[in-house]
Amino acid sequence: MNIPALIVACVTGLAFFAHVLGGIRETARIEPIDGTPDKTRYWVQAMCAFQMLSVDLLAVTALLAGVALWDLGPAEGVIVTGLIALFALWGGVWLIQCMWLKRPDAGLLRLPHWIVWFACAGVLALGL
Repeated sequence: MNIPALIVACVTGLAFFAHVLGGIRETARIEPIDGTPDKTRYWVQAMCAFQMLSVDLLAVTALLAGVALWDLGPAEGVIVTGLIALFALWGGVWLIQCMWLKRPDAGLLRLPHWIVWFACAGVLALGL
C-alpha cells in the first residue's frame, strides 16, 4: 500500500466534494443580475470551467486510490511522477495567476490553493 498516495487521494477527494458542494454555491452567487449577454456568457463559462476541475479532481482521486491500493508494477512510478508534475503545475499556475492579477482582496494567502497542490506533490514524492 502506498500511504502517501492514499493521503493525497483523500485530499483530492475532499477537494472534489468541496468543488461540487461549495463551489457551485459560491460560483452561483456571482451570477450577473443585470442580464448583460457578455457577462452572462462569461459567468456560464466560469461555472462550466470550475466544474471541469471537479471532473479532474475525481479522476485524479480514482487514479491515486488505484496507486494506493494495488501494486501497479513499473507503471506506478510513471503514474506517480506524472501526478507529481500535475500537482506542481496546478500549484504553479495558481501561484502565477494570483501574482499576475495582483488583487488585494484575493492574494496568495486568501487563496492558498497553491500550497495544497505543492504539498500534494511533495507528499507523493515521498511515495516514489
